Amino acid sequence: MDQRQALVAFGALSQETRLHIVRMLVVSGPDGLAAGAIAEKAEVSPSNISFHLKELERSGLITQQRESRSIIYTANYQALGGLIRFLMEDCCSGNPQICAPAAAVAACCAPATKEELQ
Repeated sequence: MDQRQALVAFGALSQETRLHIVRMLVVSGPDGLAAGAIAEKAEVSPSNISFHLKELERSGLITQQRESRSIIYTANYQALGGLIRFLMEDCCSGNPQICAPAAAVAACCAPATKEELQ
């Protein structure tokens, strides 16, 4: 991730509702959530949630996929990990043990799917 991408991502996350949405989608895992469910959980109107989802998608932090009549949104784990790695790059003046816990989080991949867990 370069600095321009990081600034766009941080700009998208700097709004309370959008930060809440990203955290919701991270928790929901690879199955994601429908736009209506996100609006309901965030207690935001459908038109308002649409605006926030478009901003997050434009930043690359979430993705969407049509499933039948619904649009399902999921966290873009690769982009979120890239953002953490961007922050931690060249960390700690040669003392990697200081930032090892955060680096481990950044190195993780998307959560396993239900099929992979079975």
